[in-house]
Amino acid sequence: MKYALIGCGRISTNHIKAAVNNDLEIVAVCDVLPEHMETVLAKNGLESASSIKRYTDYRRMVVECKPELVSIATESGLHAEVALFCIEQGIHVIIEKPMAMSLSDADEIIKRSEEKGVKVSACHQNRFNVAVQQMREALEQNRFGKLSHGSIHVRWNRNEDYYTQAPWRGTWAQDGGALMNQCIHGIDLLRWMMGDEIEEVYGQTRQQFHHYLEAEDIGMAVVKFKNGAIGTIEGTTNVYPKNLEETLYLFGEKGTVKIGGTSTNNIDVWDFSEETESDLKNKGLEEATSNVYGNGHTSLFSDVIDAIKNDRKPYVDAYAGRRALELVLAIYKSQKTGTPVRFPLKKFSTSDMVNCSLR
Repeated sequence: MKYALIGCGRISTNHIKAAVNNDLEIVAVCDVLPEHMETVLAKNGLESASSIKRYTDYRRMVVECKPELVSIATESGLHAEVALFCIEQGIHVIIEKPMAMSLSDADEIIKRSEEKGVKVSACHQNRFNVAVQQMREALEQNRFGKLSHGSIHVRWNRNEDYYTQAPWRGTWAQDGGALMNQCIHGIDLLRWMMGDEIEEVYGQTRQQFHHYLEAEDIGMAVVKFKNGAIGTIEGTTNVYPKNLEETLYLFGEKGTVKIGGTSTNNIDVWDFSEETESDLKNKGLEEATSNVYGNGHTSLFSDVIDAIKNDRKPYVDAYAGRRALELVLAIYKSQKTGTPVRFPLKKFSTSDMVNCSLR
């Protein structure tokens, strides 16, 4: 299957590695900065691969190379534009988080992809973490019983050097803040585990230390789910001196699970009223990762390839991406209005946060 990568920044090496691991034919890479393309190819031992073409214009790349699958890892503000162009050309797409900056763009991606018969996957790769999959299996087997509450804590560090590497970071037009960029993976997991359907959310966001940015560096929220359970969210880039944890809790009448590590990759607590032999293997489970992005990209790519071949929905489809985006945008809207936000959220964008006070 012919594959191309659009955007060769910080996360792109995970995409190239996943493409290599899945035996995709990498026909091209694209970035407005040629040195970024060379860096990501070199990291994966592909710098001398003459068959991989380099482009600074993704439209030209798509038209000339005609890839069957493209992953989009540009700055967030371009995700929707690039995705819609690829979809119009009949190309399947994997979109890095967030899938768009507005609900209207997310809805347009869904609409156009369904009209064209194109597969779209939102790149929430942490759903494929071993620990997360074990939690999901227990949930689907109703081992937790009635859910009481759950929470996600993303306690990371991002310093000024991180933001100056790419001036689009932390802007409302191209990125959003800690919740949209760093914490949306955990927010996706919490919503997915808690039943997806939400009644309302109340949130508060602040900009405590990163005053050179437009968006927040700390956000907290309380989520009321339609099944009666309550969720809490804490996401920040203010932890000194380095990344501390990304931790997901789920509490039910018959079970408690805590998934920890720096990227929800370990099982810290695994307790159920009726234990099985497999529970012993889950207690203390650790999945080694080389960075906070985890190992899920390879599995996500594999699933999308299979979805294309067998004409089915990807495991993490565009609707999943929209739900994660909706929850972040609802927290932003709650900060702006000072009131809880009812679901469904019809229209909102990060651009609606411009000039909103976060101090």
